[in-house]
Amino acid sequence: MDKKAVLALVLSAAVLLLYQIFFYKPVQPSKSQPPTQENGATAVVQPESTVTPRATVSTLPESGDPSARKDAPLAPNSEEKEREVSVDTPLYNAVFTTRGGALKSFSLKNYRETIDAGSKRIELVDVKEGMPYPLSISFPASSIDVSPSSLFSADTVALDLKSASEPRRLTFVQTWPGKIKIEKIYTFHPRKYAIELEIRAYNLSSVPLSQEIALFWNQYVDPEAKEDSYGHTGPVSYVGKSVERENVKKMEASKLLGPDVSWGGFESKYFLAAMIPQNPSLTSMMLSKGSSNMVSTGLKGPKNIIPPGQAGFFGYTLFLGPKDYNILKTLGTDLENAIDFGSWMKWLAMPLLLCLKFLYSYVHNYGIAIIILTILIKILFWPLGNKSYKSMKEMQKLQPKMLELREKYKNDKQRLSQETMALYKAYKVNPMGGCLPMIIQIPVFFGLYKTLLYAIELRHSPFFWWIQDLSEKDPYYITPLIMGATMFIQQKMTPVSGDPTQAKIMLWMPVIFTFLFLNFPSGLVIYWLFNNILSIGQQYYINKRA
Repeated sequence: MDKKAVLALVLSAAVLLLYQIFFYKPVQPSKSQPPTQENGATAVVQPESTVTPRATVSTLPESGDPSARKDAPLAPNSEEKEREVSVDTPLYNAVFTTRGGALKSFSLKNYRETIDAGSKRIELVDVKEGMPYPLSISFPASSIDVSPSSLFSADTVALDLKSASEPRRLTFVQTWPGKIKIEKIYTFHPRKYAIELEIRAYNLSSVPLSQEIALFWNQYVDPEAKEDSYGHTGPVSYVGKSVERENVKKMEASKLLGPDVSWGGFESKYFLAAMIPQNPSLTSMMLSKGSSNMVSTGLKGPKNIIPPGQAGFFGYTLFLGPKDYNILKTLGTDLENAIDFGSWMKWLAMPLLLCLKFLYSYVHNYGIAIIILTILIKILFWPLGNKSYKSMKEMQKLQPKMLELREKYKNDKQRLSQETMALYKAYKVNPMGGCLPMIIQIPVFFGLYKTLLYAIELRHSPFFWWIQDLSEKDPYYITPLIMGATMFIQQKMTPVSGDPTQAKIMLWMPVIFTFLFLNFPSGLVIYWLFNNILSIGQQYYINKRA
């Protein structure tokens, strides 16, 4: 193999080893934007402005005068007692609380923490004692603010949608006589992870109220939890058509992103809790981290003037569920970008994922689907592979003449270069012919790498025998070792030059790749293993013909 081809292989290994540097970006703090008016809601009755959310706690008026302010928001009604309201659907079980009309628990019925059938369901809510719950609201910088811990009245004690075919509603109401009445109306769909939320603010005073709303997702983040080097856990948003992820450990006390926030919330590698405003162009997102390790994400918007006796309406769509591409795509809010395929690789990863899902619809095993996809990719690149192997074979034939030239012109680098190019031209050999086809295939590998690493379809998806989760590493390291052996065989079959340095590099390549793949998802190892087997067959065919 000529030097260029060897360098191409070394480059491939280096790119894999340095993947975290070049393709997996550590979460960087996004640039803070100055406070601007945005919207995460609908319009208010008064046409002077529209509504949206924001964060932090503000003040309240004395009586109904918007100019009169206090140092605390409207307090909870001491006559009410907190109680829970359960919502049971075929997809999830949710528990709401009358304290703030917020969410206390949200467990997914079709997803569990481990592959064991008896393991706990995935829980999207994690808050500690004294912390405000997710989907709590506040009215900062308003004439009247409402405490996130205010106690509401619920119109039911439970909703059962397991056998329902139509949406059902849950309404929380609280009234402060002579000041304001707040309604939080949730609409649930039996077969959807999406929930509609409408918040109504009625002006019960005799003067106009200046109001803006903030809707929060609050989440406790364990500082001692082991980090997943391949997945992000923390705030995520889609701002100006770009995904913004915040590293929880590097978060500032507070930050404002936007405007033009299409959605925002909290994510893990495979699951997402997102708040989607109706008017993204007027919406901004507030981020904060407290001393108790509570991370808060809030949607915020401009002030609205609510005339006496009228109401402001604030609308959102909530998504609480898996990062399934097909499900996210149907919402039409670019929520599918929450799948961490990367800004460059998603154009390859998404089509590969769709192909994988199409194959799965027929074979019902993602391991087999990966093998079939590997065969299809090999067929697609078969002509390039043939050209590469033929070029390496031709370069091998020229090695004796190359050695003669190096010896003859060892003290004249310019003449050596001229004579070498003349030799290539005389024998019609392209020195890049052996490595260029390999380089072209590298993006496809990384696209499939992203697909197999972040596609929730492979999570807890079994193959055969000991491989029961294609998204995790091979528990016994059998497939990486076999993969290393096939790579060693392939290397032995590959034409090599007489350069001893290159020979040593090639000897270590299977060892490097074996160790590299030990902790890779088994689905990716299966792809590389069968790609090697097919390459061995192709190389045997070319060598035999030659």
